[in-house]
Amino acid sequence: MKELVSGLMIFLAGFSILRAENETDLRAPLTHVTVFADRALLSHEAPVELASGKTILKLGGLSPYIDPQSIQVKGYGNFVILAVNHQNNYLSNLEDIPEVKSIRNQIETLQLKVEDEKAAIGVLKEKEAFLVANRAILIKETTYSIEQMKNIMDLFTSNMDQVTTLILRKNRLISDYEKQIAVLQQQISDRFGKKNLPSGEISVTVTAEKPAAARISCSYVVTNAGWFPSYDIRVDNITRPVTIYYKANVYQNTGVPWKDVKLSFSNATPWISGNVPRLDTWFIDYYTPLPAAPVTRSIGYSQAKRKTDDAAGLVTLESRAELNAAEAMPVMVQQQTGETTVTFDVSVPYSILSDGKIQTIEIQRTSSPAEYRYFTIPKLSSGAYLTGNITDWAKQGLIGGEATLYFDNAYVGKSYLDANQLKDTMMISLGTDNSILVKREKRQAYTSKKILGSNKTETYSFEISIRNNKPTTIRITVNDQIPVSSNSGIEVDAIELSKGKYNRQTGEVKWDLEIKPQETRQLILTYSVKYPKDKTVILE
Repeated sequence: MKELVSGLMIFLAGFSILRAENETDLRAPLTHVTVFADRALLSHEAPVELASGKTILKLGGLSPYIDPQSIQVKGYGNFVILAVNHQNNYLSNLEDIPEVKSIRNQIETLQLKVEDEKAAIGVLKEKEAFLVANRAILIKETTYSIEQMKNIMDLFTSNMDQVTTLILRKNRLISDYEKQIAVLQQQISDRFGKKNLPSGEISVTVTAEKPAAARISCSYVVTNAGWFPSYDIRVDNITRPVTIYYKANVYQNTGVPWKDVKLSFSNATPWISGNVPRLDTWFIDYYTPLPAAPVTRSIGYSQAKRKTDDAAGLVTLESRAELNAAEAMPVMVQQQTGETTVTFDVSVPYSILSDGKIQTIEIQRTSSPAEYRYFTIPKLSSGAYLTGNITDWAKQGLIGGEATLYFDNAYVGKSYLDANQLKDTMMISLGTDNSILVKREKRQAYTSKKILGSNKTETYSFEISIRNNKPTTIRITVNDQIPVSSNSGIEVDAIELSKGKYNRQTGEVKWDLEIKPQETRQLILTYSVKYPKDKTVILE
């Protein structure tokens, strides 16, 4: 029996050694990241030396947010991939990654310096105590002349001053070291201390007939990462093209940093099913109301709205000083246009930390010819809004996003670039132009209220003034309105419109004008409303 047990133990020991020999840690650095709207595709690649027989290659230290269904492994060489498995390793924590180890080593070095300085302060304290004690003995037991006493006091003062100064300097050094330690500890806390995350691990089982040099590539999709677009839209003047600065705002909180990787930004949505939807049979029947259910209060809406508000607050304004020198060019980005998607490949490697903070990268800069026109609605606002109509916008791979507007080298406000348009021409709002003055005043002499018989007639007249203080001719569209009757007893009559286009169904009055520099144009809008005098119609 003892021989059987001993033989079994030897067999198991040999088996464990054989298994350990056939398991290899795959050191495959992260080389490329394709970022989608709310996730990212991470790619690793590395050479590996394979022994003959079966080998398990383990790629560890990965994000715990891997989608197992998205894992793809490819091999190049004389071997066969037998299986691919994924798991989260709860024994190997993300805090053991090289970045955190480096920070911990810095902390330990600083802590040793603090101990050295404290030990030196202890020695200086002993010297200080020795000087004080010997001074008392010398003064008490010995008689000195004035000159000798002066020399003793000078020597004592010099030594005490030196000791005190050194203690003060070392205390300051300790304080500085402790501040550095606190900063480094905060870095670990911010990046990895919020969750005791496990480490993602992918195991690839391969077999080879003989030792071989091979290459393994692995890719997978992770959540807790994404990007969203924003734009700087600049117009120097209305005689020049619109310049659109296309920016990618990327963030990731996957648990592992992306160090010196090639980035690509895609507008694809791989998580949405690619299957053609099926139209099921639509059955109808008589409606039978259900009994009223007790009203319950939703607890999720406010939380969901708060998350939405927080996400909207991520967008921050980047104000950049205008330089007289030539403007710096962005990094090289290559645009890849597929059948249904657009991808921007950034040529320069980037490092994105796993801290959820937004990093902005300019991915495209284009100048597009535009047709400029001003719009104003004096009834609602005295501002003249400049718009630019771009015709070739579909070729630029734009996605709807917040835009920061600059006109005449000055920040004018924010807008939204709507890329979900079915029109060939995209209209971009460029904010208001203070060089164009708009005023709408009531003409009191032509405004009246009269009662004739059983009817009351109210007449309103307005003068709209537009002045162009710009050095160039402008084209401007002026919009106003006349009320529309929804009752046969109320009659609306347009009396004077200054040749404006009147839409009777909507009541809109529109003028398309060209105004020369330093020219002021006046428009008259007069209308009347007749209704029974015993009724009330609110017109102001």
